[in-house]
Amino acid sequence: MQVIATAGHVDHGKSSLVRALTGMEPDRWAEERRRGLTIDLGFAWTALPGGEVVAFVDVPGHERFVVSMLAGAGPVPAVLFVVAADEGWMPQSSEHLAALDGFGVRSGLLVVTKADLADPAPVIAEARDRLAGTSLAGIAAVAVSSVDGRGLDVLRESLVSLASGVGDPSGDVRLWADRAFTIKGAGTVVTGTLGDGTLRVGDSLVTSTGTPVVVRGLQSLGEEVDRVVGTARVAVNLRRVEKLAVGRGTALLTPDAWRLTEVIDVQLLREVHDRSSRNLVLHVGSAAVAVRLRSLGSFARLTLASPLPLRVGDRGLVRDPSTRQIAGFVVLSVSPPPLDRRGAAVARGNELAEVVDDPVALGTALRLRSAGFINGAVLRAEGLKPDRPPRAGDWYADDLAWASTIDQARALTTSGPVTVETLRQSLPPDLIDPLLDAANLERVGALVYRADNVLTAATEAAVRALEAEWTESPFQAPSTERLTALALGPRELAAAARAGRLTSLPGNVILRADAIAQATSIITNLPEPLTVSAVREALNTTRRVAVPLLEHLDTQGITHRLPDGTRLRR
Repeated sequence: MQVIATAGHVDHGKSSLVRALTGMEPDRWAEERRRGLTIDLGFAWTALPGGEVVAFVDVPGHERFVVSMLAGAGPVPAVLFVVAADEGWMPQSSEHLAALDGFGVRSGLLVVTKADLADPAPVIAEARDRLAGTSLAGIAAVAVSSVDGRGLDVLRESLVSLASGVGDPSGDVRLWADRAFTIKGAGTVVTGTLGDGTLRVGDSLVTSTGTPVVVRGLQSLGEEVDRVVGTARVAVNLRRVEKLAVGRGTALLTPDAWRLTEVIDVQLLREVHDRSSRNLVLHVGSAAVAVRLRSLGSFARLTLASPLPLRVGDRGLVRDPSTRQIAGFVVLSVSPPPLDRRGAAVARGNELAEVVDDPVALGTALRLRSAGFINGAVLRAEGLKPDRPPRAGDWYADDLAWASTIDQARALTTSGPVTVETLRQSLPPDLIDPLLDAANLERVGALVYRADNVLTAATEAAVRALEAEWTESPFQAPSTERLTALALGPRELAAAARAGRLTSLPGNVILRADAIAQATSIITNLPEPLTVSAVREALNTTRRVAVPLLEHLDTQGITHRLPDGTRLRR
């Protein structure tokens, strides 16, 4: 399905055109039909000659209802831009074009109506001149009459080319509500244009105001369905939620997939003077919120009166209701840094100039650079896509930040071990082990040591003293007092073990480097089953040494422990 909005000056025949194409009445209210004036959004749909389905969002053309027009056109990817042959281009034509250009709508048709009343050719020529330089420049033109039917078949054929717009079925749902009402016995119903994603009955969603909701039922094109895939018009019946909680401008969202933000940095597509003291309004999707604007040179920072679910690359517009000035924008950042230092605004403008050519790819690099380390879920919620694999799990790192962290970790361990907790203070937990590998560090319990530490002269002398003692008694482990006397603490013992100068067993049992191999050789000559006592006597050692040594041999598969505590050789 493709969803297409109408646009154009009041009384240029937009609703009549939709009625002629679909056979449906888009004006929902009796007052609209009585006055012949669309004052709210209307909806209708039809099948094209090839079987494709198009749904129309009929927006009001009167200047008093421009907010409703923006709410209808904001989420819609294509437009029928309507100009009447007997009146030509009018003020609301220009305002609607500015809005569509701001929203970045590129697909559409120029439809000159009332061709039975005047020659459409001059109006087509003028309209094409007006469209030049906008996102709708170069769209095809069709002249029609809703009275005698001329041009309608050509229009239907032309609509086929617009009906190929399909959203991403696997995308995250962001359904901007353009209407909410209550049905007796069913509850609250929200309607909107689903761009990307898939909605299913039973889905759990969350509103942009933070209210959890459950999809009780779905309807598309007047029929009950189990699921709806974007792009589509859809009515969503929600369970246990009041209508006031999901009014126009609220969005239904995939949980945990969107960032709600009140501050965004944008590229303005038209110059707007710094009007932070003026009553500007931001329009995106069907939402309209008050906003303050701060100039950042060629860019701007917008501070919203209430948070919205926005992503980098989103299009919207700011509007000054008093002057009717409209300026479109592209979102460049939904998590901008504070501007709390002298010169920060100029520096931020320079940063944004780096990413404007590709807000997603280049913006991701800038975001990584500013954050250092960031989770992939955060990047995706902001509309960013990393150009590299994660360092670990779903964590991404800026190359300079990663290199700096490695240098800092090695510097911290130069004069001795540090705790793992010390490294965690500046690093996500998932990145601790990759950091240790990259920095050539080793963790011993709660401490981290330099893996490439060379034995100091004092440690070398102490290890040689132990080696001399082991010449006479290779399986006698030095006591804690003896190790202390030799100044062999955990760091020195770990360094000596890494250097292959000794063997460390649980319980602070320290033995010569070849103790395991020598013990294995000795026990091969002992009768089975092996007992701790027999091994202790054969090795001329103590139970303090024999027990952890045998347990180590068990883990190495050299011996096998039986239920009674004896062992067999494997």
